[in-house]
Amino acid sequence: MRHEELVSILALQRVEGVGDVIAKKLFSNFNSVEEIFCADAKKFREIGLSPKLLAGFKDKSIFEKAKAEADFIQKSNIKVTTFLEDDYPDRLKHCYDAPLLLFSTGNIDLKNRKIISIVGTRKATAYGNDFTHRLLSELSPLNPIIVSGFAYGIDIIAHQAAIENGLQTIAVLGNGLNQTYPKAHKKFLKPINENGGFLSEFWSDAFPAPENFVKRNRIVAGMSEATIIVESAEKGGSLITANLANDYNREVFAVPGRTTDSVSQGCNQLIKTQRAHLMTSAADLVYIMNWDLQPKPKPVQKQLFVSLSDEEKRIYDYLCDRRELLDTIAIENSIPISRLSSMLLTMELKGVIKPLPGKLFEAV
Repeated sequence: MRHEELVSILALQRVEGVGDVIAKKLFSNFNSVEEIFCADAKKFREIGLSPKLLAGFKDKSIFEKAKAEADFIQKSNIKVTTFLEDDYPDRLKHCYDAPLLLFSTGNIDLKNRKIISIVGTRKATAYGNDFTHRLLSELSPLNPIIVSGFAYGIDIIAHQAAIENGLQTIAVLGNGLNQTYPKAHKKFLKPINENGGFLSEFWSDAFPAPENFVKRNRIVAGMSEATIIVESAEKGGSLITANLANDYNREVFAVPGRTTDSVSQGCNQLIKTQRAHLMTSAADLVYIMNWDLQPKPKPVQKQLFVSLSDEEKRIYDYLCDRRELLDTIAIENSIPISRLSSMLLTMELKGVIKPLPGKLFEAV
């Protein structure tokens, strides 16, 4: 992007009364951002905007602020992308309130990748910690991108677990990229930038105000195919993210907890009110998302019984001459559904079975 063009777009963001929705409407009705600043009241009326907005375009100070920010961006090697560009997160692009601009650092690569958001309470328990690590270990063969909010608790655990499993992870911030919040997470800056990066819609002068985190959550929900809530109290940012994901027609998953655990009340309520799928393992996510795994090279048969456990061999033999429902497989083989789901995912990753619509499975 040309420096002059960046200055003009940043200036547009500073015009009073012009938010992301109006800015994108202006972009769609003018050939360039420079042309927007030359528009008259008649043109604004034609596209359904109030001519009163034009007063804000006459404020000369917006270009001074925009130039200072553009200089900072260039000096700091921050990448900038608009909602019109190919490297803008594709799913986020289709959200009506998506940011006009995104600023990023690191090595983010969104092409042809499954993107999953994992969020939760800042007061994570050992249960939430263990579940998050186990989940990402199970999902690692799918090589997804893990998105979270860099906050205390489940967020930073998700980032860490992603890095430990060699997965790309993206931290979406509620402040400018020149600040670290919380400061205790400064030690994670380098590993996250090396294994993904940081994303923000905020200028360098934006401090981590409470309202910024609500805005941040729409990016976390909007850019992902699925949002997973690991632990959440009755109220909190995680539930806001879940509601946003539902509004964007994304799949939402919640990890159940004991009825007496305060940090599981939000998850249990999401499941109870059918605003989230119940998640007990990675198999639930793979099944609901109907994700196709990479086919394994054949012949499989030569190595089949070397790589499968005795119990997996039994399930494979059972499915060799039939297609069967998950519940039926569990009943006829005396295996609890929760354990069977995880087992079937492992076998799918090994390329010996495949899921079919309607909770059916068959041998490959």
